[in-house]
Order: sequence, then structure tokens, then C-alpha cells
Amino acid sequence: MNTLTYWLLLALCVAVEVWGQVIDNQDVTLVGAFAGFGVIAVARLLYRADRCEEFAEAGEER
Repeated sequence: MNTLTYWLLLALCVAVEVWGQVIDNQDVTLVGAFAGFGVIAVARLLYRADRCEEFAEAGEER
């Protein structure tokens, strides 16, 4: 996941949270919050997978 995609998805989640606050609907706010946590979790998993792949390739070259 590139940086632009990451920040756009987080901005969308924050917008959903704010919209939920504006219309006074807690369910929409929670959906935005959980979606934001999901974006962060997926980004961290993809980053970790890339790092592990780099270490595996570096180990094979030695």
C-alpha cells in the first residue's frame, strides 16, 4: 500500500466519523473508527510482509 492510498483511506475514515457525529448517529461513527483501525492494521501487516520478504531475499543472496 503506497503512502497516498494510506492517507486517502484514513482521510475517508475520518470523514465518515465526522459525518456520524454531525448526523448524531453513533453507529456511523463507530463504522468509521473501526474502518480506520482496519486500514492501519492492514498497512502494518503489508509493511511487515514486505520487510520479511526483503530479509528472506537478502538471506538467499549470501
